[in-house]
Amino acid sequence: MTSSETGLFELPQTYRDLQSQARDLAVSMRDIAARADESSGTDPDVRKRLAASGLTELAVPAQWGGKFDTVDSLAVTIVREQLAAESAHLDSMFVMQGIGSYGLAVAGSDAVRDRWLPKVASLDAMAALGLTEPHVGSDLKALTTTVVTDGDELVVNGHKSFITNGGDADFYSILAKEGEGYSLVLVPADTPGVSTHRPHQIIAPHVLSDVVMENVRVPADHRIGAAGKGFGLVLATLAAFRVSVAGASVGMAEAALRLALAHANDRQQFGTSLSRLGSVPEHLASCWTNIESARSLTYRAAAASARDPRANLHLSSMAKVSATEMCGRVVDRCVQIMGRFGITRDTAIERLYRESRPMRIYEGSTEVIFDSLAKQLIKNGL
Repeated sequence: MTSSETGLFELPQTYRDLQSQARDLAVSMRDIAARADESSGTDPDVRKRLAASGLTELAVPAQWGGKFDTVDSLAVTIVREQLAAESAHLDSMFVMQGIGSYGLAVAGSDAVRDRWLPKVASLDAMAALGLTEPHVGSDLKALTTTVVTDGDELVVNGHKSFITNGGDADFYSILAKEGEGYSLVLVPADTPGVSTHRPHQIIAPHVLSDVVMENVRVPADHRIGAAGKGFGLVLATLAAFRVSVAGASVGMAEAALRLALAHANDRQQFGTSLSRLGSVPEHLASCWTNIESARSLTYRAAAASARDPRANLHLSSMAKVSATEMCGRVVDRCVQIMGRFGITRDTAIERLYRESRPMRIYEGSTEVIFDSLAKQLIKNGL
């Protein structure tokens, strides 16, 4: 290997510094992580510490207070890997700043971007993306929320469901049907006609609500991008952030393995440590191998996404499926290694067990992603 190739598969120093910064923040949350991860509302202490870290500057381009010229998928991914290892609440709060504002950063009007994006970067405003509806999940073209033009205003009507940051967000990027197309519209949370309620909660508690809009009026410049072109902005958002779900999953799996390894080394059974007994060593080694394999694909996909998100969405999708499925298997195996201590309520491993399950569903379920990948493969080949 030549000197120019040294470190070919290592993160550049800029990303290692972010990784270290994120790890320090995540560890500092240990005193409140359990409380925050059981909350249905934004934990104020988590928000304060995350804001102080400056990491939410990764959510927006440098022009509005961000760290990079454009949102960097690799940076977001390696940060999520560290945050998710300690707190799902922290991880979600971090990434939703980008997911909720990405369309605005790409295609919003200058006035609206100048108003909101600096606040997103500093976490003075929380962002949310409104896609799903009570009867609409993966089939977004079936959505019923509408937007129509009335003079110099847009009028939005509809019901969004299972919206992350719902109820606590300062604005929503809402996908709505407009004529024969679909548009993305920024709706400030305090706009008359906007209401939220929380009829649902998931197995790993989450800041989640329904968002109802009844004759909500916003200025015409709150349409993000061109009329009828909202799906392209949603796809761009997925292209930039889907791979970061893989990063979070790798972080969760590694955290579970650390807990299982510590338990197996400390617990004595039949005259030896559990880590040397029966199939446990094989399980530990298998988990480690699975994690490193998923991390390799995740970093490759995230680096490719940082260069060109849309062109490398297939890699991001593969990484998302690979890492989330791996995380489910690894965390389950770690629970098995820990026996009764793995299924005890209010423990770190029990939280990880619940938090790992939704990862295989949101931002594209495994089945939906495989269907999309298969179509691309059959059409274009390798």
